[in-house]
Amino acid sequence: MARYADDLSLAHLLADTADSMSMARFRALDLRVEAKPDLTPVSDADTAVEKALRATLARTRPRDGVLGEEFGASVAAAGPGNRQWVIDPIDGTKNFIRGVPVWATLIALMEGDQPVVGLVSAPALGRRWWAAIGHGAYAGRHTAAATAIQVSGVRRLADASFCYSSLTSWEESGRLPAMLDIMRSVWRSRAYGDFYGYMLVAEGAVDAMVEPELSLWDLAALIPIVTEAGGTFTDLTGRAGPAGGSAVASNGKLHSDLLHRLS
Repeated sequence: MARYADDLSLAHLLADTADSMSMARFRALDLRVEAKPDLTPVSDADTAVEKALRATLARTRPRDGVLGEEFGASVAAAGPGNRQWVIDPIDGTKNFIRGVPVWATLIALMEGDQPVVGLVSAPALGRRWWAAIGHGAYAGRHTAAATAIQVSGVRRLADASFCYSSLTSWEESGRLPAMLDIMRSVWRSRAYGDFYGYMLVAEGAVDAMVEPELSLWDLAALIPIVTEAGGTFTDLTGRAGPAGGSAVASNGKLHSDLLHRLS
């Protein structure tokens, strides 16, 4: 923990800034929304939050690179290094622009290709989750009200609560039949979506969450939280880490069965 204590404190500071800015624009009547080249929406809150977090990082971590969803990658002022902050200013923008409170700012620190610090802040839900490698995973409204979290002990898919992204994305990936087979096999299935399903896995409220296509800023902050809570996080091929562009997160006990069914 001592190795990443300052970085985790900075992540909380960044999240405080993001929360203040995003909540001021949530459900605002003059919220501006545009379509990006990939036709996904972006609001003025997305861009403003990322700019503010980048400005803070430029001052406080000049030797660290930054990758953000809205403005891409930037090399550290001091030159290329091994550390990079990864930011999704508002994960769940479609929820945000419709007034649904399930959205969050995702902040991660990577060393090489490994996420070592992750923080997810969902101010409209009054909840925040965070972890650092070797430190454990925690949740609460803020650090003073934190509780350690851990994944569930469910061992069979027949007893599992299963979470997923939209079925359309699974159809596009050619894995819809496998998904439907899993959904018929589990105790309960729900599409909580975006960051939230992964945080519920980390808390032990659900037992698995899967998505077929994700970017690094969607993934990086989630991995330390799930794994430090005792879970397993891989791509669809079973490879650990965020490089695969897909996600299978579970309590660990269900992981091999899920990978087998989705392969």
